[in-house]
Amino acid sequence: MTDKFISIEGIARRYPGAGGGTTTVFEDFWLSMTRGEFGCVIGHSGCGKTTVLNILAGLDEPSEGTVIVDGQGIEGTSLDRAVIFQSHALLPWRTVLGNVGYAVSSKWRKWDRARVRAHAQKFIDLVGLTGSEHKHPSELSGGMKQRVGIARALSITPKIMLMDEPFSALDALTRGTLQDEVRRICLETGQTTFMITHDVDEAIFLADKIFLMTNGPGAVLAEIVENPLPKERGRIDLHRHPYYYALRNHIVDFLVSRSKSFAAEVTEHDPRHVPTVRPGVGEPVIVSPPRVVEPNPAQSVAR
Repeated sequence: MTDKFISIEGIARRYPGAGGGTTTVFEDFWLSMTRGEFGCVIGHSGCGKTTVLNILAGLDEPSEGTVIVDGQGIEGTSLDRAVIFQSHALLPWRTVLGNVGYAVSSKWRKWDRARVRAHAQKFIDLVGLTGSEHKHPSELSGGMKQRVGIARALSITPKIMLMDEPFSALDALTRGTLQDEVRRICLETGQTTFMITHDVDEAIFLADKIFLMTNGPGAVLAEIVENPLPKERGRIDLHRHPYYYALRNHIVDFLVSRSKSFAAEVTEHDPRHVPTVRPGVGEPVIVSPPRVVEPNPAQSVAR
């Protein structure tokens, strides 16, 4: 399928700056995903990753441009778009079943209590919390709380699951376990997922596409990396794949150096046709090359 399920079209986000000026986080930003894709956005703090996610969620509005999901423009929040934040954001007075059931009853208001409970239970089981239905958040570990957040998000069968660094506060073992669960669930359900992360290995393990953003303010989507690793991939053998280090090194190189020098090196960037690459053995294969203007040698000498 090549049709755009998510289509971010020329959006900008600007804020009033000091002295009556304007701070531009990004502008003329274009991004698209197909149904069932898992996309991760990586970039340094301040590039506007969370702002893009909030606009997709309907929690923020672009200064210009539009966002279309499944053929409809976004106008405010919707239960078609579920958000999992860095913190679990659970209602402390409700149990696990109560938190998930609250989301279910919010979407299907005419369902009776038994149907709501049965539907909620299905997703509690899906994230491995069977037996913890009647515990309150204060009785759960950090990883278990995030599992409840995932169950709550999935229970409303959203068109898009939006994830804002949901595992960043967890220990490495718990984070890895939840990444495994999310990947398994997304493969089983075909869930379209848009995620923000600072973790390169997390993006490599989870994502079909990795969107690389330059430094802000004035950030741009510099490159789209198509994950060349098999769709069915395991954490244990991931680093043994011949494409793994080429992929990882390509992303790390961008974050360490190219994200900072991008504006100077690529002087003609078309935001509607961002280059797509598939890093593999040897040099990355460029699918849609950027238009690069070679620097004037005289100007280089002058600098």
